Amino acid sequence: IGGFLNTLSQSDQPCTIIPTVAATACPGGLVLDSTYQSIKTDLLTSLAAAQQDKGLDGILLALHGSAATESECDLEGDLLQAVRTTVGFDIPIVATLDLHAHITQRMLDFSDVLIAWETYPHRDAAETGVRAAQALIDMLQGTLQPTMAMGLAPVLVGAINGGTAGDGPFAQTMKYAKYMESRPEVYSTSAFLVHPYLDAPQMGGGGLVITNNAPDLASQLARNVAEFYWEQRFSLEPTLVSVADAINVGQAHDGTVVLVDTADCCGGGAAGDSIEVLPDLIDLGEGVASVMPVVDSAAAEKCHAAGIGALVALQLGHQHDRKWGVPLHVSGEVLYLSDGKFIYSGGIWDGCQSNMGPAAVLKIGGVHVCIASFPTYEWCGEQYAAFGLDVTRMKYIVAKNPMNYRMAFGHCCEHFIVLDTKGPTPATCKHLPYSHSLRPAFPWDSAIIDPIWVLGQNDF
Repeated sequence: IGGFLNTLSQSDQPCTIIPTVAATACPGGLVLDSTYQSIKTDLLTSLAAAQQDKGLDGILLALHGSAATESECDLEGDLLQAVRTTVGFDIPIVATLDLHAHITQRMLDFSDVLIAWETYPHRDAAETGVRAAQALIDMLQGTLQPTMAMGLAPVLVGAINGGTAGDGPFAQTMKYAKYMESRPEVYSTSAFLVHPYLDAPQMGGGGLVITNNAPDLASQLARNVAEFYWEQRFSLEPTLVSVADAINVGQAHDGTVVLVDTADCCGGGAAGDSIEVLPDLIDLGEGVASVMPVVDSAAAEKCHAAGIGALVALQLGHQHDRKWGVPLHVSGEVLYLSDGKFIYSGGIWDGCQSNMGPAAVLKIGGVHVCIASFPTYEWCGEQYAAFGLDVTRMKYIVAKNPMNYRMAFGHCCEHFIVLDTKGPTPATCKHLPYSHSLRPAFPWDSAIIDPIWVLGQNDF
């Protein structure tokens, strides 16, 4: 949104910017229908009023692309359709998306331009807003007649190997897609991983291509990106290690070891309440220092009531999502208490305050359990710092994030082990019981005849 505002305010042609509604939340389960309808109604009411009052020339929307409600698995497609119905087909609609977006036919049909973030870890939200606003300006000035197509490959993989820096499989896909922008007919390209923990029809990753009034070329190039992405499928699936084996490997390693428990990633929609790794860490004894996070408001409340230095016994973990485990009875010493507020030090929330709610450090043997009341997105280790802990002194650091752990702990650790754990955001999608997503699909099926499909824009 900042990119929208900066670009529009600096445009050669003065414009009136009309704000409507903004809503955000830490990822989680399905959005309540009532919540979505309330936000949707506010947006549509604002748009209708603005159109009647001063008229609208264009619309910019900052979306994610993989939201779902209790009854709608394509929230963004539904929202774009509703916006289009409200303002008509003569007003350009441009939307920004996360590169984990699930691109659907409705999203293409009811928008003019879709532009995705290009970085993971995510750093370019503002830059993406600039590109989107410029696309709207180009349309209004008559220099862009966008034609979009999305090429999809049936690949559902976690984000462990989905970084855009270096030479990894998705980084190569992104470079392949962006190289196409050197062609004069190509206005913009985006590469997508898809958010694999959504359960919706026709999910997959690939590439979206926007040409300047060249729909056939857009379709062919989008297919090319999807085919390239399909070729990377085996490299996208990570190698996993059981918790017990990871501990054994760590014990043979001299330095700090990061145990990557991506199955409980708050940024991916998990509750953050898993304690699957905890028993193995406790078994190491008092002399092996480790740290792990867990979201458990009841446990945090008990620690605050007891006070620093108190010995407490409580039920810990799986208070929100019992599908993946049961609470564990533990006893430990309360080492630290806080209000849970912290400041992000980089990325798309750089400088923004977040809030874990009442928080505590409970020391159980050698394990420093960082207990939060609310889930928050892990960026660069800000949560552990907010608990007053020096992670460089730990033998084991548990990171519940599939990507940012290298950025957060690379300064003190060279050994990272991705765990084969249970949860709603596992490192391999083989563990998830999909009911709506397309099959055949990788990683269940690796040899698929003609796996690519292309979505174009329908005329209305």
